[in-house]
Amino acid sequence: MKLLNLLPLAAISAAFVIPDDQVMSRIAFESQKSADSASSWLPTKNQLQDEFDKTSKHVLKFSKNALDDAYDRAAESVNKVSQKAYEIGFDAQSWLHSASSSFAPEGHHGHHGHGKPNLTIYELIAESKYTTRLASLINEYPDLVTLLNGTSANYTLFAPIDSAFEKIPEGAPKPSKEELKKVLLYHVSPEYYPAGKVLVTHTVPSALTVDTVGIGPQRLSTNIGLKGLTVNFYSRIVAIDIFGTNGVIHGVDSILVPPPKAVDIVSFLPGEFSTLELGLSKTGLLPLLNDTSNHVGGTLFAPSNFAFQKLGPKINAFLFSKYGQKYLKALLAYHVVANHTLYSDAYYASAGTAKADIPKGLFHIELPTLFKDRSLSVNVARYGRLIFIKINAFSTVVIEDGIAADGVIQVVSDVLIPPKKIDRMERHWQGEELAVEDFKERLEPYVKNDMNVEL
Repeated sequence: MKLLNLLPLAAISAAFVIPDDQVMSRIAFESQKSADSASSWLPTKNQLQDEFDKTSKHVLKFSKNALDDAYDRAAESVNKVSQKAYEIGFDAQSWLHSASSSFAPEGHHGHHGHGKPNLTIYELIAESKYTTRLASLINEYPDLVTLLNGTSANYTLFAPIDSAFEKIPEGAPKPSKEELKKVLLYHVSPEYYPAGKVLVTHTVPSALTVDTVGIGPQRLSTNIGLKGLTVNFYSRIVAIDIFGTNGVIHGVDSILVPPPKAVDIVSFLPGEFSTLELGLSKTGLLPLLNDTSNHVGGTLFAPSNFAFQKLGPKINAFLFSKYGQKYLKALLAYHVVANHTLYSDAYYASAGTAKADIPKGLFHIELPTLFKDRSLSVNVARYGRLIFIKINAFSTVVIEDGIAADGVIQVVSDVLIPPKKIDRMERHWQGEELAVEDFKERLEPYVKNDMNVEL
């Protein structure tokens, strides 16, 4: 497997390790709340402050006024890792900590350097003794040099320091010039993200445009955990806020590699998603999702193995029996949203419509599933870095923003079960125990419409 494919898969494999105790405690907390209104599950002001107090110690304290000075101050904390560690590329506990409790308030702008900058982003990395290898690669692409010298926008560059390149395993195949350019573009954002903005942001748009993710660019994920501030879960930010005349640089200790497709991520993580993968394979949905020619971007609400276990042995036995296969297909199709990519803080709609950042406060959207006339009701509550996402007023997103080449994966606490009509009103499942017959009744309309399943 090529290095460019191996690294992001390995990194994400660590990212999606879900601790049962954390998931269960969060589910227990959520299940006690009423789903009748959005306000019933929003955090209180005291809860927000508690979240901030827990994670404020992770805010980076570097003060930078020049690139070399920045790296000099951070050098002691940059450690070389072995070839195996680089292939893993991520500290699972650090990511889990950031996933469960990361929060920073709006308005924190980090530490600014002294004096007005007089060099562009390109000039800063070209003159620094810590980014010689990055500058050498960028020099092979005159258009990238022009971009990073340009003043048409305020850019953000996540710049790998020289030691990041030492983590590439010996004997790794050399990427093509086209692949390498994609990697370099993935380190650049056409938007301005100083440290304060990074701290309250879950995803950052890159300069890499791909035709499989939707109408917007490929995104980067930012996280706060035991390792501090990281990008894509594994690349640690070791220096912040090195300002140029046309943007800002943050130094990172690992190369950022564009992500694989969503189904590759699922297939690579049998410890968490073997049940989901088996179901997608048995129902023929796996090759359908793998074919990016039939959809542009998308969102996969992925139940973990633990989420399936919560359905009970009888329903699981039925779903994976020969008779239950059509119900399994309908159930999984209900978890797939094609042509609409919903990150925790950004939304790429279908072709022809504008992308949008998810606003602070409340955001509601109806996302179409693979059934033409069936949608998921999604509520997002966003306060700085603290984000809550609920589907159908019950199931919670417990692991956010598994960024994929063709969309995003949001890991849900419970399998999404379609609503049931009672007295002409739809009643969503609230986690109560279901008999097999009740479960079948909820899925029956979808089974009948199986021919309408399409991307």
